[in-house]
Amino acid sequence: MATQAPHHLFTYAEHLAREQETGLKHEFLKGAIYAMAGGTPEHARLIAELGFLLRGALDPKRCRVFSSELKIKVGPTELFTYPDVTVVCGELERSSEDNNAVTNPKLVVEVLSHSTEAYDRGGGWAHYQRISSLEAHVLVGQIPQRLEIYERQPNGDFVHRVAAAGESLPIACLNTRLSVDALYTAAL
Repeated sequence: MATQAPHHLFTYAEHLAREQETGLKHEFLKGAIYAMAGGTPEHARLIAELGFLLRGALDPKRCRVFSSELKIKVGPTELFTYPDVTVVCGELERSSEDNNAVTNPKLVVEVLSHSTEAYDRGGGWAHYQRISSLEAHVLVGQIPQRLEIYERQPNGDFVHRVAAAGESLPIACLNTRLSVDALYTAAL
């Protein structure tokens, strides 16, 4: 997300109209609209493969995996954004401002790129950790190939763990593990 001050502040209704008119996704935060960065084929493949691996590991009656087409609203900060992969367990809770925005993700995933890594680790993470339903935030590195997770503990704090080649990353809230090698081998 860009950090410079916007020239014009929009209402959320204006933002929705622009998205519908252009067909392009944008983040929306307190009247500012930010273009989403385009991805590389490698980035897109990692997103697809991760969604596939998570889908195969979860009970579809309990949890669902969503692509970057799902908009989420971070209620406390008023950010509307599109994570690369989202998992929602139970019923979808929708934003009162936008029926297509979900407010109760259990897990969000961001695939890191040179243009987004600083934001994904900083400002983006600052927003995500304010979501009360969020139990895990996964970061997928491209170079080096590794997985990172921030998992909410019973006291509300998040613990950070990393898994590299030859390792797997446990995701306690989903009762599953992601193999680093399986993700990157399939994504080649």
